[in-house]
Amino acid sequence: MSLGLRSKRVGILNNSCHKVILMATVTTKREGFAALRRLLKDPEATDEVFVVIRGFSGKSFENEYQRFLRSETGLDILAEPTELLDVLKSDFTQYDLGSFAALYTRFLRLEGLSADGLVDASDPTQEVFDEPSRAKFARRQRDQHDLWHTLTQYGRDELGELCLLAFTYAQTGNRGIGVIVFFGTLKYRKLMGNKVFKAVYEAYQHGKSCEWLPAVKWEDMLSLPVEEVRVRLKVQEPQVYWECRGGVRFPSLTPA
Repeated sequence: MSLGLRSKRVGILNNSCHKVILMATVTTKREGFAALRRLLKDPEATDEVFVVIRGFSGKSFENEYQRFLRSETGLDILAEPTELLDVLKSDFTQYDLGSFAALYTRFLRLEGLSADGLVDASDPTQEVFDEPSRAKFARRQRDQHDLWHTLTQYGRDELGELCLLAFTYAQTGNRGIGVIVFFGTLKYRKLMGNKVFKAVYEAYQHGKSCEWLPAVKWEDMLSLPVEEVRVRLKVQEPQVYWECRGGVRFPSLTPA
C-alpha cells in the first residue's frame, strides 16, 4: 500500500505527512535501523520515515501484488485502460449528496487537497517499476489513500493519521509501517495518555476485520451511498478515536 502521512505537529509523524511511499526502493534492514536511530534522536528528521518503512517492509509489496493478482478483481483492474487517478479527477457533481463520491469530493475540498496531489507528495527516492502491471498496482495503491480516509472516517489530525497507519498495517502486513505506528503511538501518548493505545489498536482491529481494500474496484463504489459501501466492505466506525477527540467530528468526513 502507498503510505500517506499528513500529520504536521507530532514528532515522528511531522512534515512527512504530505508524502506518499510506493514500496519499490530497495533499502536494507540495517539502513532501516540506522534511520530509526536518527529519527528517534531527531524526530524532525521526517524523511527518515521513508527509509525506516522501506528498510523494514521486506516482501510486503510483492506479497500484496501477488494477493491482488489472485483476487477476483485484480486481473480485471489491471486490464482496464483507465487509471484510478483519472476517475478520481473527474467531475463527481452527477452523484447524489449521500454517495461515496460526494463525500470523497467534500473531504478533498474542505481539506484543501486534490486527487493528484498524492502524486506530487510521493517519496522522491522511490524507484519506478519497469513491469507495467506492478507499476499500475503501485500507482493505484497510492491514489486510493484519501478514499481510505473517507471510508474509515479517520481524519487528517495527528491521531487520525496514526490510526489510519495502524489500519493500513493490518491491511498490508508491512512491518515498516508497523514500526512507525509503534513509535508514533509512544510519541503521541505523551500528549493524550494511554487512550491512544486503545484508539490505535481499534484501528488495527478494524483493518483486520474488513475486506481487503487494495483489491476493491473503487470505480464501482463511487455512486453508492457511503454507508452502503462501508457495510459491503465491513468497515466499522471508529469509537475510541472519536472519544479521544471528545466526540467532535470533522466536517470533511460528514455528509453535507
